[in-house]
Amino acid sequence: MVGSGPNGLAAAITLAQERLSVLLVEGRAEPGGGVKSEELTLPGYIHDTCSAIHPLALASPFFQSLDLGAWGLKWIQPDLPLAHPLDRGEAACLHRSLDLSAQGFGPDEDRYRSTMKLFAQNSGSLIAEILQPIPHWPNHPGLLAEFGLVALQSAHRYSCRYFEQTTTRALFAGMAAHSFLSLRQTASAATGLVLNVLAHSVGWPLPGGGSGKITEALSQYFQTLGGTIQTGYWVRNIDELPKARAMLFDVSPRQLLAIAGNRFPTRYRDALTRYQYGPGVFKADYALSSPIPWTNPFCHRAGTVHVGGTLEEITASEEEVTRGVHPEKPLVLVTQPSRFDSSRAPEGKQTAWAYCHVPAGSTFDMAERIENQIERFAPGFRDCVLKRTTRTCQDLEASNPNLVGGDINGGLANLKQLIIRPILSTNPYRTPLKGVYLCSASTPPGGGVHGMCGYNAARQALKAIFKI
Repeated sequence: MVGSGPNGLAAAITLAQERLSVLLVEGRAEPGGGVKSEELTLPGYIHDTCSAIHPLALASPFFQSLDLGAWGLKWIQPDLPLAHPLDRGEAACLHRSLDLSAQGFGPDEDRYRSTMKLFAQNSGSLIAEILQPIPHWPNHPGLLAEFGLVALQSAHRYSCRYFEQTTTRALFAGMAAHSFLSLRQTASAATGLVLNVLAHSVGWPLPGGGSGKITEALSQYFQTLGGTIQTGYWVRNIDELPKARAMLFDVSPRQLLAIAGNRFPTRYRDALTRYQYGPGVFKADYALSSPIPWTNPFCHRAGTVHVGGTLEEITASEEEVTRGVHPEKPLVLVTQPSRFDSSRAPEGKQTAWAYCHVPAGSTFDMAERIENQIERFAPGFRDCVLKRTTRTCQDLEASNPNLVGGDINGGLANLKQLIIRPILSTNPYRTPLKGVYLCSASTPPGGGVHGMCGYNAARQALKAIFKI
């Protein structure tokens, strides 16, 4: 097993559960990929290096099959999954309760409730369908068809057709922007809908002590199964690996080509070369002397705050990113974990995590634009900053080669690459080399901390190679 992100660990665990001998190799000094925590600013301030909020982990069939609480993983639910402030002190709020959320949406109450109720009540079945490989024979075709009627729309069109309120439209736009797509693009509504459903079913939780606790729990469980983790082992050529009946790679197509491309047939090699990566991110981490001074009180209760203004503003900023422009007023995703997890900062102090979307490979410093947006809804924010650290797209890729151009999603998640990920195949995990599989976020179902890419690939290997 090459690569120890959540998909690599999921694959390794799935294989080791069948009593196979599994060696997991990782280039960096510690396992985890983007699921780690470090003191990035000042001593005692724990920051998540990449992912911070994990609804898909709680909803994932793979994670649900494990008792990671026995290995120290504790999930914390913020009072509110999400708040989305607007000018004049308004804010749209996403509650765990569907009814409470709907009641806050004024004239959109009935439409919101009728749209979300079916999916929220059947969220387990829906998420299980979404996290399966494409194509697959659905167990709940009617539910999936209902979901598709909304998900295949553009987020901008869906918001304008279904909602009247500026607040409701803005809330959905912020969630849909997690797709890294233009909000006018087909299927950009899908991500917003999934995140909405997850908020009402499993919440948007954070791991106590930092995202690194997820990696620690998975690693410890894997080792109790007899698995071995070897860090500091950069694989540059497939010939450097010990002989094995199966090799699984939690790497992007670009890394797989570098490692084994000379062995692949031209057609497969060309297909991987055509694989598209998405925009990148600029990330900032803050050590704070006090909580972010949000104008709207609901923002203090939210684990995640989307700072970007109206639907029109968010649509415009995401359009700029897709055109290669750095937006003056980006949508900023802010998390404030120490408000709900006191282990993240010294007593009386706080941490904050923020990022915005930028063109792939960007080296532009977006810190001032991020802080301008936060100040817009939290005047005095800069006065709270004790220390800030930032990472550009190039910094992110240098720390983790899987983040090609700063893309944290494993590749563009447009409609084409939801189906052709990374190739058009009934078994997208299998490569033309016998026993060699790809299991990263560049395979179905795509990005997110859910482990299902690794789990699905491992099940294919167990069936084809080990006849299990």
